[in-house]
Parts: sequence; C-alpha cells; structure tokens
Amino acid sequence: MTKVIAGASMSLDGFIAGPDETGFEHLFRWLGSGDVEVPTADPGHTLRMSAVDAEYLREQWDSTGAIVVGRRLFDFTRGWGGSHPIGRPVVVVTHRVPEGWDDTPFTFVTDGVASAVERARALAGDGWVGVNGGTMARQCLEAGLLDTIGVDLVPVLLGKGVPLFGELANAPVRLGAPQVVEGSGVTHLRYDVVR
Repeated sequence: MTKVIAGASMSLDGFIAGPDETGFEHLFRWLGSGDVEVPTADPGHTLRMSAVDAEYLREQWDSTGAIVVGRRLFDFTRGWGGSHPIGRPVVVVTHRVPEGWDDTPFTFVTDGVASAVERARALAGDGWVGVNGGTMARQCLEAGLLDTIGVDLVPVLLGKGVPLFGELANAPVRLGAPQVVEGSGVTHLRYDVVR
C-alpha cells in the first residue's frame, strides 16, 4: 500500500504560515541558504541548500509519486504556474473545479479528502502520496489515512498564524519515535502515526 505522508516547514511554535499568510521568508530560508543546487520542475528555478538538506529533500522528492493539496494552497500558489516544483501529479481537493486547468498535471476532486487520497495513490504508483497544507493534513489524520508526519522545524517563533494541524477531532494522536536529520537552519523530523 502506498504510504501517505504529510509534510511542512513549521516554526518552533507550530505554525506553517504567520498572520495573514506571512513568515514564509523564515519558514523556507533553508531552501536557499547553501551551496548545493537542487533543480525544480521549473527550469528557471533552482534551490540552493546545504548538502545535508539537499540529500534529505532529494530523498523526499524521489520517493513522492503524487501530492494532495487543498484549494487554498492551490490558489495561494496560483497553481505553481502550471506545474508543482517537484514535477509530480497534484490532486486538489475543492468544492468547485476552477476553469482553465485542463491539460495540466492537476486533478480536481470534489468529493472529499478520502477520494483525493485514493486518486493520488493511483497516480503515485509505487511512490508516496505527499499531503501539503494544514487542513489537508488534519483531515487525512482524522480520517485514518495518514501514515507519517514530516516536519521541517525552523528556529523561528511566528507568534500566531496557521497551525499545522489545528484542533484535531480525535486527539490525542500517538506518534512513533522520531527520525531526526540535523540540517542547516532546520531540523528535519519524521514520525510514523501509531494506529
């Protein structure tokens, strides 16, 4: 069965975005603070990070076969200009399918997160299904669909903003022992969800 993994860069106080969609220059600084180039699916955009962070990110990207996001993230990024940075198919959970996105790597699902994950599993083949965005991560966790939580913990306090999970309906959720990779200006953590 394809593994479903939620991942996010997060502040030490638990936010994946600051107030009014701010703070990204802090949360994603590690993606541009080194000498190792990591190309994205956009030929005009290359990330530069430490060797440790580059190895970690490549492993994540190489293992991912498809991604599930919510409409809020899709709209905020303007559909990543037509292609997600890691060049994988993206399933977007939405109430209304936007116009003008035919013949793109985006699949729009209007019947909920479980259906979106099922569709992403079919697209992912043997790869992981990545889940991005706090609302999607929370919904997948509450539905019992999430296998692993990945957090790129950044040493910044945002004070308030968008939490990774928000208020969980079925808390507490137990997690396994962390896998820890110390990066440059970030600590990469991965926890399996205990069922």
